Amino acid sequence: MDDRHSSRDDKLDTLLRSTPFFAGLPDPVVDQAVAQVVTREHPANRVILLENDWGSSVYFILNGWVKIRTYNIDGKEVTLNIVGKGEIFGEMAPLDEVPRSTDVITLTSTTVANMPSSDFVKLMQTQPQAGIRLAKLMARRLRQLNRRLRLREADAQSRVADILLFLAEGQGKEGEGGIEIPNLPHRELSSLSGMARETVTRQLGKLESKGLIQRNQDVLCIIDTDALEDLIL
Repeated sequence: MDDRHSSRDDKLDTLLRSTPFFAGLPDPVVDQAVAQVVTREHPANRVILLENDWGSSVYFILNGWVKIRTYNIDGKEVTLNIVGKGEIFGEMAPLDEVPRSTDVITLTSTTVANMPSSDFVKLMQTQPQAGIRLAKLMARRLRQLNRRLRLREADAQSRVADILLFLAEGQGKEGEGGIEIPNLPHRELSSLSGMARETVTRQLGKLESKGLIQRNQDVLCIIDTDALEDLIL
């Protein structure tokens, strides 16, 4: 199925303005920044960006989830991050004027807003508040990555618990039973954590039997985040 393209309507414009990157910026600044933005709807498992492409756009996720991946020296896929609604990606290549360093692939049906790279760079150059927000975003991602790297030698339970908390921090929503995140395929959690899929499946079952998480077809609910945090060695 081909990607569906549309100009922004009022609802999508509101979604774009409510993303953490734009929220609170002066209206005239946002008006100018998003003047050339268009939205695209991508089906699941669609490649949006390819490593080594040149960056002609910066992307804001309005709905859905994507994974950011690369490959190790053995050719094995490595998921670096999974991001969802409100997040930004593709911002590095335009800023340092080098090709893309990763692939970006949709995990679900996903709506993204594409901003021309030149407009994004101009925004960074003229609006200090926008630059500060981008710096904070990068700092948060670096902290998350550092934590995951520190836990690479921890036991399987700690690593699975950390991945769930990592996803909850980035994209969790408060639900009736706790913090809700998408119930992602175990292969994606496996790639993100660096463990075998069977190990991830086994540990998720243990967490569910302990009453710390609850899963249905689409949603994984973290019932007790403090208890999950306590499992991390």
